[in-house]
Amino acid sequence: MNSNRRSWILFLVLAAALSAGMFWPLMKVIGGGIVVDGKFTFEYIAGVFKNPIYLEGLLNSLLVAISSTLLATCLSIPLAWLSHKYRFPGQKIFSSLVLVPLILPPFVGAIGIAQMLGPYGALNALLNCGPVDWLGNARWAGVVLIQALSLYPIIYLNASAALANVDPAMEEAAQNLGASGWKIFRTITLPLIMPGLFAGGTLVFIASFTELGTPLMLGCTRCAAVQIYDEIKEISSSPFPYALVTVVLTFSVLLYTAMRLTLGSRAHAMQGKATVAATTREVHGWRGFLVMLPFLIVSSLALSPHAGVLLTSVSVPGSWYQTVLPQAFTGANFVESIGHEMTLNAVRNSLSFSSMAVLLNIVLGVGIAWVVVRSNIRIRGLLDALAMIPLAVPGLVMAFGYLAIGNWFGNKGFVMESAFWRNLLDVRENPTLFLVIAYAVRRLPYMVRAAVAGLQQTSVTLEEAAANLGAAPFHVARRITIPLIAANLVAGVLLAFSFSMLEVSDSLILAQKIDFYPITKTIFEMFQLIGVGRFLAAALGLWAMGFLTIAIAGSSVLLGKKLGALFRA
Repeated sequence: MNSNRRSWILFLVLAAALSAGMFWPLMKVIGGGIVVDGKFTFEYIAGVFKNPIYLEGLLNSLLVAISSTLLATCLSIPLAWLSHKYRFPGQKIFSSLVLVPLILPPFVGAIGIAQMLGPYGALNALLNCGPVDWLGNARWAGVVLIQALSLYPIIYLNASAALANVDPAMEEAAQNLGASGWKIFRTITLPLIMPGLFAGGTLVFIASFTELGTPLMLGCTRCAAVQIYDEIKEISSSPFPYALVTVVLTFSVLLYTAMRLTLGSRAHAMQGKATVAATTREVHGWRGFLVMLPFLIVSSLALSPHAGVLLTSVSVPGSWYQTVLPQAFTGANFVESIGHEMTLNAVRNSLSFSSMAVLLNIVLGVGIAWVVVRSNIRIRGLLDALAMIPLAVPGLVMAFGYLAIGNWFGNKGFVMESAFWRNLLDVRENPTLFLVIAYAVRRLPYMVRAAVAGLQQTSVTLEEAAANLGAAPFHVARRITIPLIAANLVAGVLLAFSFSMLEVSDSLILAQKIDFYPITKTIFEMFQLIGVGRFLAAALGLWAMGFLTIAIAGSSVLLGKKLGALFRA
């Protein structure tokens, strides 16, 4: 079999697998909303907009997404610009701190924020004022704050990459013509980096629009994501849950398109790389402090949820009430959270689900990367684009789609009559298969990008030499290709595994039986325990945060500066 034919077979197999894993759940959702009893209808889609509760939820989610994206952008652009223009004391440290918010799932950070900014929290005690709820009406301000502080690194990384590609000659020419610094930034720099801002902003917008965990933890029930979660029990009897998810998906696509037309049309054409190196100004003393100050402020704000979770986890229940700091500390929360009857089983489940998902990711990721980098197929870019779709499609929508497929299988006769098929295909009985697929699809971009980076860095000559000597393709891959890109694969594995362990939407929606609860579902259920719930949830969340920190640190060592590319659109 010649190389081109082999590449085409691999391309078709991978494209079919990705289509089944991503488009089938989407089609199942859309079909459930517009095809009822075998008839095509928009009755239930229209019903969503006629229902004032659904409509309020959509508008609230939209406002949260817009506010979160704007706040994250306002935090990111100054930092990216200062980092691009200046060298200052502690720059490397602050550049590393940018990724720190990514180690804490937003819904866990909500525990800390609520404890600090709630009506009887630390801030009111510090200000010695009345029970002011700084989280806002229905706690929407808290959701916006958590999302912005958790996701601003995505916009920062994209903006930094865009600034690195801006040709300094254009800015210098404007400066020589007498343009002020602000005018240069507004008329030249900002339009040139707009595609990067759009890429990062879109990811933040979609994530905020469909965020489920944070509103659940803060008690914000009037938003689309929570309404979908509450409607899960009606998935087998009513088309309305499907219609609502379809509307959310449509909103995401339309808003993405609108942002593309609005921002993308104004993006000025620029060269792919700068023709000359950018000039950075080294600053020290009070000037260096002024440049460093925005990094210090943003980093402190971004770390505040982590601090809140940490303090909550070591507080004696009831000791942190109307005080700046807890009045009594204990380590018992960690012992009790780990020893809780739900925890050990949840850890085993998460380890099992995530491990299987990573194995699937390795196979798919390496295969996709090989086709993209090593093959000569003209449409190989299509495969790369398919692999990146999970970054743009709301995880909530995908999770609901997998749930719908699992319920559909569960109602089939051959599944109902067989214990084997029931445990494999009925998500209500055993969600393992669907959780593994969902985890794998959601984190596939990390593995693909890591593998692509590895293959691009290695020469193809060794592989060609082995092939010319008669080595089989599998032998070449096992003995040459895989060892050469091993560091990249390990980094991708660490990130895919750790983020799968802490996946929120898929876990909350698909795991319906306590026997199959992953860690994140257990944190949510533990949070609702009366009295000690939030303290145990914070302790378990801190365990998870520590685990993710180790994973990101390990990946950073292996990939260096290329780690940031895995979090860029």
